[in-house]
Amino acid sequence: MERTAIIGIGMTKQERRKESETFSDMVFEAVTKALNDAEMTIKDIDNIVTGCNDFWDGRTISSMAVGDASGAWDKNISCVEGDGTFVALYGLTRILSGSYRATLITAHSKGSESISSLITNAMFDPIYTRPLGLDAITSSALQAKCYMDKYGITEEQCAMVSVKNHRNAKNNPYSQLPMDLSVKDVLNSRRLADPIKLLDASPITDGACAIILADEGMAKRFSKHPVWIRGVGFCADAYHLGDRDLAECKSLEKAAKTAYRMAGIENPFKEIDVAEIYDAFSYQELMWSEGLGFCEKGEGGKLVESGKTEMGGSMPINPSGGCLSAHAVIAAGLIRIAEAVLQVRGGAGKRQIPDVKTGLAHGINGPCGQSHCVWILGE
Repeated sequence: MERTAIIGIGMTKQERRKESETFSDMVFEAVTKALNDAEMTIKDIDNIVTGCNDFWDGRTISSMAVGDASGAWDKNISCVEGDGTFVALYGLTRILSGSYRATLITAHSKGSESISSLITNAMFDPIYTRPLGLDAITSSALQAKCYMDKYGITEEQCAMVSVKNHRNAKNNPYSQLPMDLSVKDVLNSRRLADPIKLLDASPITDGACAIILADEGMAKRFSKHPVWIRGVGFCADAYHLGDRDLAECKSLEKAAKTAYRMAGIENPFKEIDVAEIYDAFSYQELMWSEGLGFCEKGEGGKLVESGKTEMGGSMPINPSGGCLSAHAVIAAGLIRIAEAVLQVRGGAGKRQIPDVKTGLAHGINGPCGQSHCVWILGE
C-alpha cells in the first residue's frame, strides 16, 4: 500500500444535548479544527467524504445538511452512511486510486434529536425480526448472554470495563461521562435488557469529528508529525442474527488479520501500544479484545481482571473513555481514529500512554458487530 498519513484531526466536545448547535455547526467546528491542526486551508483539500445517516438525522439525503460546513463547494464529495472508520476507509481508497491527494473526512451524530430504539429497530429484517421489537440494546443483550454463557464471562468482569473507561474519561476533556464508579454501582444500576444494565451501556450523545488524509507528498509538505496508516482491514458477517454464532466475532478476526498482515504485525498484544475500540456495551470490549487477538477466546474477562487494559497496563484499551463514556453513533469510529492519532503523536494530554509507536482504532457497523473495520496507525 502506498504511504498515506493522517495529518489533521478535529473534534467537538461530546455532550448529551447540543441545543444551540445544528448538524452543520458541529461539523464546521470539527472541520475548522482539523484544518488548523494540519496547517492547511480548505483550498488544499481536493475531495471530501461525509459520514451521516438519514435515520439518525431525521431527513433524507442527510449529507446535504453538512456539505457546505465541510467546505464542499466546487469539490468532489461523497457520503458513507455508516460508522466513521468505514467513512475513512472510503476516503483512503480515493487517495490510493491516485485521483486525489488530500481527503477531508467528517462524521457527526445528534442522538439527542433521535429515538434510538425506533431507529435501531429499523435495521432488522422487516418481515421476521423487526416486529419482535429488537433494537440495539435488546439484540446486544442476546449476544452478551450467548457470549457470557459460552465462555463463563461474569457480569462483574463486564462491570470492570465500565469502571475503567468512565475513570479514564476523567482525563479526556472531550468526553461526556467522566466519573468514578465501583463494580457494585454498575451491577446495581437499572437493568435495561438482561444482562445489560444502564452503566453497561453507552450514553446518548451529540458530537462530530473530522480528519484529513494525505498521500506521502502532501503529508511531508504540510505535517511536522504525520501519523502513517500502516494497515486497514474490514469484513462483514451475515445480516440475520440467526445465521451467526453470536458468541463469536469471526468478521472482526478476519478484519484484524488483514490489518495486521498489511502492517507486518505478528503479535498484536506485544506490538500494539494502545487500542481504541468500539465499546457500545461493556461486554463488547471483552469480546472485541478476543477478536483482535489481545487474548485467547473466552479470556477477555481475565484480561480486564489482570489490569493489563488499564492506562498503566501492558495493553491500554480506551484511555479516552471509549464509547461507554461518549457515543456519537456515526462519529464514534472516527473519534477512535482521532484518539489513536493523538496517542501516536504524543499529544493526548492527561490520557497519553507513554512511548506509543503503534496504535489501533476499531469501528463496527450493523447489529451485534455484523461488520468491523480495524486501523493500524504508527510513526
